[in-house]
Order: sequence, then C-alpha cells, then structure tokens
Amino acid sequence: MSEKFQGYLYLSLAMILVGSTVIASKIIAAGLAPFTATALRFAIAFPLFLLLMRLTKTPWPKLGWRDWLILIAQAGAGSVGYTTLLIAGLSLTSATDAGVVIGTLPIVSAAIAILLLGERPDRRMLAAIALAAVGVLTIVFKPGEGAAHSPLGIVLIFGAVICEGLFILINRRVRAEISPLALSTLMAGIGLAVALIPALFEAPSAAQIDKGAIVAVLYYALIPTVVGFVLWYAGSARVSGTEASVFTALAPVSAVLFAFLLLGEPVGTHQLLGIGCVLAAVLGLTVPQIRASRRTARAFQAGKA
Repeated sequence: MSEKFQGYLYLSLAMILVGSTVIASKIIAAGLAPFTATALRFAIAFPLFLLLMRLTKTPWPKLGWRDWLILIAQAGAGSVGYTTLLIAGLSLTSATDAGVVIGTLPIVSAAIAILLLGERPDRRMLAAIALAAVGVLTIVFKPGEGAAHSPLGIVLIFGAVICEGLFILINRRVRAEISPLALSTLMAGIGLAVALIPALFEAPSAAQIDKGAIVAVLYYALIPTVVGFVLWYAGSARVSGTEASVFTALAPVSAVLFAFLLLGEPVGTHQLLGIGCVLAAVLGLTVPQIRASRRTARAFQAGKA
C-alpha cells in the first residue's frame, strides 16, 4: 500500500466519522441538553488528549495574552458553538437535512474569508458559493412541515457551520506555533471550561438522563473527537492540502447515508438535489486545484530530470 493511498484511506475514515457525529448528535438531542452534552463530551476527551500529549512528548506552546484571547474565542465558536447549535438544531429537524447543511462548510469558510478578511473571490468561488446556497435553500423550502423538517432547525445547524467556519479562520490569527495535538488539547480544555457554566443551569436530574444519549456522547468524545483527530492528521501528513480538502465532501454524504441506514430517515428528492449541489460546489473548487498542483509537481520533476 503506497503512502498516498494510506493518506486517502485515513482521510476517508476521518470524514466518515465526522458524518457520524450528526447521528450521535441526533441521539444526544433526544436525551440531553446541548451545553450539558458539550461539557460531558470535552470532559471525556480532554484527559485523553492530555495522555496523547504525554505519550508523544508533545510540548505545550508558549502563548501571550493575545493568543490566549484568540484561542478562547476559537474554542467558544468551534468547540462549544458548533456542538451546542448542532444538537439544538437536530432536536428540531432530521439528521438527513443536517448532513446536507454541514456539507457547506468549505464554502461558508470561503464566504467568511471574503466578508471578514477582505479576500477577493474569483468567478469560480462565487459560483461555488451560489451553488452551495441553492443546495441549502432546496431543503429549507422543501414541501412538508413538522418535527422531521424544521426551517428553524436548519437555521440552527447552519449557525453551527458558521461557528466552525469562524473556528477555522480565527486559528489563522494565532501568532504562536501550535502543534495540531496541542491545539486539539487546548480546544477541548477551553471548550470544557466555556460549556461548564451554562451546563450547570440546565443540569437534569438523574431520572431525566437518557442512557442512549450518554452512550452517544461517549462515542462522540472517543471516536470522532479523538480517533478522528489521529486519522485526519495521519492522512493529511501524506497528501497535499488541496487533496485533503476534497475528502471533506465525504462528511455530508456519510451523514445522509447513516441517517438512512441507522435512523431509518427517508431521503427525498429535495435532499438528494441539495447534497448534489453542495458536493458539486466543493468539488468545483478543489478538483482544479489538485490538477494544478499535479501539473506543477510533474513540471518540477521534469525540470530536475
């Protein structure tokens, strides 16, 4: 098995696990309040990240007060905001709808960069943003109402995607060099601290705690959060950044498939059309970049020869 093929395999598994968090969050939403579930997730994951840092002898970064403030904002948006909004949204709408909306993350991140960082988009970027927007609107305005399909739920999940996009962009503002494992550990620790206070106000009684929700939180903390981290960085170390970005498109596909297979949710024409638009938008951005990077690599190899 080649090094690159191993990378593709690890990235695929990582994104499949990301898609499974939608199913876990749907189960959690039925039995635990959002901040309580988020605090519990990080209370489980944080010690494991600390153990990984010790085993790998990963050093702690030296941070100034500005970097600490940025990391707190990053954890508040990506670690806490994403998880709580996703769980709250899934208490109102289907996991299938959520899978489609989560697929817009690469496009939302690009749009935030344009609006907040002043980056100038080209025509391909604008077309991708428009196509992703059509995909989301396709499921927001689909026929039928009720608990299985709620525009408010979709708005909350889209808010979670925006939080994750901010998480990605805020990280660019950190001046200190932080290893991926150290950053994940800090995000889990700060996320626990941020979620703990609101969780105290929504803490349920022992009789109200749903066992299925607890199992789902354990899964979320152990598998997608910790194992997913290891897989993603093991894979991204073996391929280029543009190649790695293509695999993010597997997350919404796996979420929709898991919703169909595990939860028995129907997959309608609007949802298939929506996910098709989202995937087309993501691939339309990343595939030309991969082809360009391969042409550059071939030209470089030819020059060396």
